[in-house]
Amino acid sequence: MVIKMDTIKTGKEWLDKLMPEGLPVNTSTIISGPGGSGKPLIGESFVASWLKEGGNVIFMSLQYPKTDFLVESIQNVTGINLNDYLDKIIFIELAVENDYWSFENGSKIKANLVKPNVWEEALNAAKEKLPKEGKGNLVFGSALNLLLFSPTYGDAILNKIIETIAEDKSTTYIFSVSTTAKAEEIKEIENAADNLFYAHSEKEPFRLFMKIERMKNVKFDNTEIQVPIPSDMLTNLKETADHSRKVVIPAISKI
Repeated sequence: MVIKMDTIKTGKEWLDKLMPEGLPVNTSTIISGPGGSGKPLIGESFVASWLKEGGNVIFMSLQYPKTDFLVESIQNVTGINLNDYLDKIIFIELAVENDYWSFENGSKIKANLVKPNVWEEALNAAKEKLPKEGKGNLVFGSALNLLLFSPTYGDAILNKIIETIAEDKSTTYIFSVSTTAKAEEIKEIENAADNLFYAHSEKEPFRLFMKIERMKNVKFDNTEIQVPIPSDMLTNLKETADHSRKVVIPAISKI
């Protein structure tokens, strides 16, 4: 029996060539590779298509200090302005100084995502607030590996992330993770995902490469390609992420 999957196509030739049927909806995708290589930029093309097709997006970009950077990055990479979709998006911002989670405004939740119960409740609150019609919810997150640095909650949040991507088939998840530290834990996250992409970068000039390792129930091409994103955009992302990591990791390491 052939299973016909509901999929999302990006309209970007370089991505659609690798996955001619598109990315399956209500599956989990992990984009994995060394830190600072520009992995989230690969996922941003799916975000743009999802919004254009009437879906909701929940952002969990843990390495960025402010949501403005994400808005700018997505506009640079995809040409869409998130401010045109404010009724369809919610930002979940990492706030390790908070005990719990709360809505800061109509489209932003501040949450101590290091705690597994907060992770689950903040995601549920975001889904509850977004429109119920349309293509459904895409959760787009990056630098999930930062949460694993908590001495108290590291193991528990790892298990919660794995549970989320392995078991929740009501939502489409695209997460990027760094393999630079916590390699064994990251391997567990990779193994739990339906779809797995590997990415890495090369310097002088800064270039990003990706390869699809596996996908669920759709055809794909596992050729490694260079991602056509300008090196200055990659450098800008890396500098912001590096700065945040220097702040975020020490803070999480105290929890």
